[in-house]
Amino acid sequence: MNSFKAKGSWATTSEFLPLETRVPPLRELRRHLPTSQELSLADGEESTWSELLLQHKGGNEIAVIERNPVLPGELGEEELNEFIQEAGNGKPESAARWLVQFLPKVRVIYAFQLLSGTEEDKGWDGVDALRNHLWNELGGILQADLEGFSNEQGFQILCQFNRDHSGPWKMAVLNADGEWVAFEIDLGNAKHKESFLRGQVPEGAKLL
Repeated sequence: MNSFKAKGSWATTSEFLPLETRVPPLRELRRHLPTSQELSLADGEESTWSELLLQHKGGNEIAVIERNPVLPGELGEEELNEFIQEAGNGKPESAARWLVQFLPKVRVIYAFQLLSGTEEDKGWDGVDALRNHLWNELGGILQADLEGFSNEQGFQILCQFNRDHSGPWKMAVLNADGEWVAFEIDLGNAKHKESFLRGQVPEGAKLL
């Protein structure tokens, strides 16, 4: 699974999109945090929270986590419709078609608004710990601003990088049988990226 962050830029907002509606209670999430960080309730009840604040103990804020159920007329439904439209215009086209079919099944959106504390004292560790726990418990896919969408295994399937990036990144494309083929590429390799956008495994890419 990729981190929310790619070398050269980082996502300011990232979403976890599960199919299940179970709400992991606050006490459960706290057990997975580094000891140097704390998670507090910002809105709602501990068992049915709608907003949490992650921060360094006695220090800067790391992230705000919002839980938005996908309900008619609510923010979650509006966000999901935007994702469906956005994904349908993306590449590879095979991944875009898969997402357009998958996304209407999503029942809740967990939005991570990333703050300055991510860049100090291993702030990313807490963000990744919460994201990974939610993903392991509820299943689903990931979306990150300036990066794109993942599949259910955590490999990126839709490329939305709008700047030059470099470094290793875990991707996947659909083969002729409709199965995901995962591999690692260098985001700074133009030929690798072009092959991925065509829905092909780049020549020389490391299979995973």
